[in-house]
Amino acid sequence: MNLKYKTNLTKRIFATLIDYGLYLLIFSVYVLFFGTENHEGGKTVSGFLALPLFVIWFIYFIVIETLNGATLGHHCLNLKVVTLKRTDIKITQSIKRHVLDPIDILFYGIPAIIAIKNSEKHQRIGDMWAKTIIIDTKDIEQYLPLTVRADL
Repeated sequence: MNLKYKTNLTKRIFATLIDYGLYLLIFSVYVLFFGTENHEGGKTVSGFLALPLFVIWFIYFIVIETLNGATLGHHCLNLKVVTLKRTDIKITQSIKRHVLDPIDILFYGIPAIIAIKNSEKHQRIGDMWAKTIIIDTKDIEQYLPLTVRADL
């Protein structure tokens, strides 16, 4: 059985929309309750009150992904983040992946889509730096670890 790399592009787009949609909802509710009125008619959180927004982002995107191999959006669509050798990722890899989210998602995700469609292993920019890939756990060609494949 050959090692397969697939884009899983549609699933990845929807998973990202779910994940950042959830985070945006949490962000908005938090600012609504803890924000102070600003001169533009909206609300702002700053200083110590802004810290929980980062902590929530870190837990949702970094910690959960490291422990579970996927955020909620990715899990719902049977996607998992693994190393190039199909093993569980480390926290440093998750941090690398998500530090580059602003670049990947900039301009409606076009940089990520271009990278996924044109890279050999269908990685977005953050995945290239972290040396990770996204696999569909329901697709045996993608999911089986290399050691299991060698035994087949």
